[in-house]
Amino acid sequence: MQLFPINLNISGKAVVVVGGGAVACRKCRLLLDAGARVTVISPRLEPALADAAKEGKIAYLAREYREGDLAGAFLVFAATDDASANSAVAREAEARGILANVADDPQSGGFTLPSSLRRGDLIITVSTAGKSPALARAVRRQLEPQFGAEYLLTLDLLGKVREKLLTGGGDSAYNNKILNELVAQDLPTLFRTHAFADIDHHLLRLFGAGFSLADLGVRERDPL
Repeated sequence: MQLFPINLNISGKAVVVVGGGAVACRKCRLLLDAGARVTVISPRLEPALADAAKEGKIAYLAREYREGDLAGAFLVFAATDDASANSAVAREAEARGILANVADDPQSGGFTLPSSLRRGDLIITVSTAGKSPALARAVRRQLEPQFGAEYLLTLDLLGKVREKLLTGGGDSAYNNKILNELVAQDLPTLFRTHAFADIDHHLLRLFGAGFSLADLGVRERDPL
């Protein structure tokens, strides 16, 4: 199965999760973190999902899936322990032109979920095209120690520098050149070792006054 990697903006989008067990719970957690409007359909819920329903974080239909439940959905997750029910969900999704993720049969759905590592807006994903989620998780765990909170701060800084450059106009080719030079300074190591004066030195050298960590609102004392 050849997959096309993509990042979706699902903030405010309607997503249906069919199933209320541990797998559905993991999917819902990711969906809520991404700002989706989640509806869960299942006769029973894991305690964490039940709590989310009580708190109004998810909509909940306490019954089995029925044909027609996917109307208006942007994405669908079939996450029951019943293969025939998951297949029915996948068929309706395909008929409606909705992308579906099928927990027990990745090949029958429209997409799979990679194992992911997040540091703020930095997202690193590992996919095996559904062949071995266990291997994807193992590779992700190998990567985790290499990408700590210093990458969150680095991306925050780079994003704010780029935004300020764009606001100020100027030559885009030159802006890209000096942004690339800033990236080459190994900012993650400088943040991890609390070498904030060195970072400010590079910012002043490359961009001039008004680009210090304080000017940009990057908090020097964030925990690392």
